[in-house]
Amino acid sequence: MTQTLPAKPVPIERLGAAAGMGRSAFHLHFRAITSLSPLQFQKALRLMEACRLILSRGKSVSQVAFEVGYERASQFSREYARTHGQPPTRDRRQAPDRWTR
Repeated sequence: MTQTLPAKPVPIERLGAAAGMGRSAFHLHFRAITSLSPLQFQKALRLMEACRLILSRGKSVSQVAFEVGYERASQFSREYARTHGQPPTRDRRQAPDRWTR
């Protein structure tokens, strides 16, 4: 069973409370361990999940954008290209068509 990412960012207060820390302490510890802020980390996870969905599930780029929590497909495409070096549409075209066989 796979667990999906939350579509909306998880409030840092909630993460801190789960770890038994205040907002500032959690943020500092999180950044020290991951080199990213909690928000940057959540964005990176969403973009990794988006890449997986585009390459393995045959979903359209806009479907994937909304599924991983973006409100605008254009913003998703910009951030995806910045992270993966090419637009999601190119990855989608290059993906094997396993789902159509």
